[in-house]
Parts: sequence; structure tokens; C-alpha cells
Amino acid sequence: MATPFLTSSLAALTASEALELFRRKALSPLTLVKDCLARIERDNPKINAFSYVASEQALEAARGSETRWLTGAPCGPLDGVPTTIKDLTLTQGMPTRWGSMTGSSEGPWEIDAPVSQHLREAGAVFIGKTTSPEFGWKGVTDNSLHGITRNPWNTHLTPGGSSGGASAAAALNLGMLHQGSDAGGSIRIPCSFTGTFGIKPTFGWVPQWPASTMGTLSHLGPITRTAEDSALMLNVLAQPDIRDGYSGNPRRFDWLTPPPSNLKGWRIAFSPNLGYIDVAPDIAARVEESVGLLKELGATVDMVDPEFQNPLNTFNTLWFVGATQVLEQLDSEQQARLDPGFLDIGHRGMRVSLRDYLAACREREQLTAHMEQFHQRYDLLVTPTMPISPFEAGHNVPPKGHFQDWVDWTPFSYPFNLTQQPAASLPCGLDNSGLPVGLHLVGPKFQDLKVMQVARLLELRLPRCSPQHVEDDTTKLVDRT
Repeated sequence: MATPFLTSSLAALTASEALELFRRKALSPLTLVKDCLARIERDNPKINAFSYVASEQALEAARGSETRWLTGAPCGPLDGVPTTIKDLTLTQGMPTRWGSMTGSSEGPWEIDAPVSQHLREAGAVFIGKTTSPEFGWKGVTDNSLHGITRNPWNTHLTPGGSSGGASAAAALNLGMLHQGSDAGGSIRIPCSFTGTFGIKPTFGWVPQWPASTMGTLSHLGPITRTAEDSALMLNVLAQPDIRDGYSGNPRRFDWLTPPPSNLKGWRIAFSPNLGYIDVAPDIAARVEESVGLLKELGATVDMVDPEFQNPLNTFNTLWFVGATQVLEQLDSEQQARLDPGFLDIGHRGMRVSLRDYLAACREREQLTAHMEQFHQRYDLLVTPTMPISPFEAGHNVPPKGHFQDWVDWTPFSYPFNLTQQPAASLPCGLDNSGLPVGLHLVGPKFQDLKVMQVARLLELRLPRCSPQHVEDDTTKLVDRT
């Protein structure tokens, strides 16, 4: 295939654009994967987004894809697209270490989890595994096995977590499709901090096996540069698998269904702070400007809080008990190698009584019912994704401030893991320091398409800035408006 692109052009391609070039025989998957691997070799030492780079497997898969496209017979809708898998997800032929020193590096790595299997069958080219904190336990990305993952916008700062490796790779287009997971914000937090798009679909849409230790808090979903690419990925991810005993609503739809031309007739609730959260003024300003675009598109926007109290204690009870499930599978020597913070919440989980656990389950049910009623009036709820900007890497909380735990600075995300609603983070501009700001779009359960369609409408109107390449401390920004 002819390849009339410079490397800089390849680095800016979306998955949708790459697939169209494959169809026209204007670009070879092998050329694209080689370019991607070269940029990983250049940039990953500075950001540490990958726990494993599968160069030889990726090149072999790309050669097969090139042959199929030349004969006009792609094997699936993602044939040839460079793709990454999070280190918490089993992937055949690649180590899955869960960001932990407690397991063996020997494998064997013989099994694909459902999402890995479905992506592989669709022709995605796996270029590697992305970093996560140990067992995905916190909102930043570092661990004793792989070190600290850094933000491409400024390598002194964290990309967030726990899917921080996926979002850092997505920000630099080191791969076009990235699998993440989200049990308390782990897709949306890093998307906000890195200027990428990600969605936590309704629980059950994307099969998960083995089941997460965090139980039904955990959702799997995509992280990409655009909402359209996430929709492309979800058409593959959101299909049933008999290994997942928690599979949700079995209905299927096309995630790429074009959005409407306007939002006339839509009712959208805008809550700047959920009624109890302190939000940085520059972040609040970018979010409010984006809400103005919803009005311009014809939506009726009411500034209204969903009127629930902070469910932090409810979430923590379930989170701590989930961590306990990991500790019970490890001997004392393995536990001694754990992240001290993770070990601490596991011990806190051991002190949760059955009465307190059942009370948390009941509170969760009440919050879920409350939001079901709220969405009888509103098609979407819009908030900031994060109340703060990225902070110094290597810390669980901002070094200067009043926060004690990671959940203290992620208050917009975890409530909607409790309710299992679809929720996405869309980049909506830059703060006063030139760092990304995320817009949080929350929909009713099983109404994920509403979230995706509004995201696709907004991203056409919002200024998009991406880090061009990694400097020693900060990146140059390229306006993609």
C-alpha cells in the first residue's frame, strides 16, 4: 500500500480515519503499527504508560492485517488498529501482573478475558499492556512493579488513575484504542487529566471476567482521543460473554448511530458542584462555557442538583471490603510486598461488620432509585469530571491541600459507580495553567447512546488541544480546532 503520510500525520490519525485509509489502500496497517511502536520507544521512557510492549506480536498481526486489506477481506471492524489492554485484564501471550509484586512473571498467559477476545476477533492489533496502580486501587497510577506513570502534558504531574497508562498513551496516540476499567472513576479521572475521552458504560454492557474484586462497582470501557473512536470500540466490546455472570441488559444497538442535528426537546440538568463539592474557579468556568453550547444546540438546561448527600461512606465500605477479597488470597509474605495504602484499606475492610456492609448495600439501592427518578425528568446530568487539576506525580493526594484519601479529590465520579449509570468524560478546554479540563456527562441506565451522541455533538464544537510530544517537563500544545 502507498503511504503518503509523514510520521507526524500518522501520529494524529484517529482509528476511524485509519480504517478509511485502509479501505482505500492509502495506508498499510503495518506502516501504522511500525510508526506507533517507534513513537512508543521514543516517548514511553518519559511517561511510563506501558507495562509491556508487544513489538513482535504487533508486527506479526499487522502483517496479517495488511494482507487481508490488500485482498479486500478484513477480518473485522477493527482490523489493523493499534490497541492497548490494561494490566488488570487477562490477555493471551502478554503478562497480566495487576501492577503488583505479589504474582509471578512466568505466566503462562494463555487466556483472553472477554474484552481481549472480542477485540482480537475484530482484528485489533495489540501493541501492549498499559500501567495501573496495584489492583487498580486508587486514582493515580504508580506501583512498585512498574514505577510512576506521568502525564504527557507535564511529566511532573500525574495522569490520574487507575487507567492512567491507557489515558497517557491515548493522549499521545500511542495506540488508537485503549481499554480501561472504572470502579470509582478510573476511566473518567485520567481522561479529565489528560484531555482524552472515555466512558464507563452502564454496568453489564461490557462483559468482565474474571469478576473484579470490587464487584459490581467495576465497569470496563474505552479510552480514546475522540468519542467517535470510543463508539467504534464499544461496538466490539459491548457484546455478551457467557463467562460474565453479571451480564446486564442484552439489547444491542449501534454505538456509532449518528447524533441528532440538535438537542431540541432534550432536558439537561447542570449541577456545578452536586451541592457539596468545592470546584476550582477556572475548571468551573470551562465547564459552564461548555454547558452554554448545549443551550445553543437547543437543549433546555436547568441548573439543578440531583439532591443526594455525599455517598462517600457508602462507597468506602464497599471499596474496603473489595480490597479485603485480595488480601484473603495472599499469604503474609505476599501481603508484605503490597502497596501500603492498598494493604491499609484491605485491613479496614476486615473491620467492616456484616451489619455495616448490608447498610451500605441498602444505601446504594436507595441512591440508585433516587437517580432513576431524577432521570424521569432529565435526559442527562452534566457536572465537572474533576474539581481539581492534575497534581504532582508520585502522590496519592495533592501534596498541598486538605485531602486525606484519593476519593476525597474525586467526588464527581464514584457516586455513579454506585448507581451503575453510564458516565463519560469529554475534554472541554484548558485551565489557567494550560492543563485539560473534563466535562462529565451522566445518563440514565441503558441510555448510553444519549451520552455518546451528546459527546459527539459537543466535541465538534469544543476546542481540542493535544500534547504534541513529550518534553523533559512539559509539552508543546497543538490546537486541533
